[in-house]
Amino acid sequence: MTYSRGAAAYGRGASAYARVGVESGVMSADPHQLIVMLFDGAQAAIRAARIHMQSDNSAEKGRSISKALDIVNNGLAAALDREKGGDIAEQLGTLYSYIARLLLTANLRNDEASLDEAERLLEDIASAWREIGQQQSA
Repeated sequence: MTYSRGAAAYGRGASAYARVGVESGVMSADPHQLIVMLFDGAQAAIRAARIHMQSDNSAEKGRSISKALDIVNNGLAAALDREKGGDIAEQLGTLYSYIARLLLTANLRNDEASLDEAERLLEDIASAWREIGQQQSA
């Protein structure tokens, strides 16, 4: 086996192992932990988009921003219970829509400041969410 084929096989194996780790984490997580995982995933995608933006890799930047948008729109926003959550759920929904617009702007204009603001807002919400989880555990 050549080095390149060996490296490719290792990469596929490592990727499969990572997927299994994520999938088992999801399967064993409670609803609160699942939301934390969504925040972590969105923030990781934004960090990747920033790296790709800085290296002028438009295709990967677009994929990373699309992943972050998917998590925000189809994960975080979709998980809101607007009936039980009342005003807080409505305000979070508005904030998630704003974050999605920031991500679209970042993608269309290569605007790193929009990525920064989206990441900061997600971190603010995520840290509050983590604090709630710690209070529930105590």
